[in-house]
Amino acid sequence: MENVRRGRFERMLSGLTAVGAVVTTAEIFFEHDKASFGNRWMWAPIIVGPIGAAAGAAGYFSRRAAKTILPLASAVTVANGLQGTVLHARGIAQKPGGFSNFRYNMEMGPPLLAPLLVTLVGGMGLLAAVLRRER
Repeated sequence: MENVRRGRFERMLSGLTAVGAVVTTAEIFFEHDKASFGNRWMWAPIIVGPIGAAAGAAGYFSRRAAKTILPLASAVTVANGLQGTVLHARGIAQKPGGFSNFRYNMEMGPPLLAPLLVTLVGGMGLLAAVLRRER
């Protein structure tokens, strides 16, 4: 709590946003590559991820970037994660049996909850943008 009060947490959270975006983008790339990028929307998190990573790194080093660029990039990241959740749900619905065969399709189809990790990374960036920064 002392780090939040003194403004140190904002900088740390910006850095964690950058690291989280890099790790998440790498994981998404390998998973979507395994599916041969069968849907053009599979490229969206691969494009959005590095933007979020750059914004997080900029927010770590610059107060101004943390208050301007980081929230914008993070909002796009959150939107992309929510979009991915909808697309993954649609992918499960299109499997044989759809949601009536939920357990099997959840394991064998697109992971329904995975895009929420992207949303979480974007949420960290949004939180960092509203926190106080040490001078």
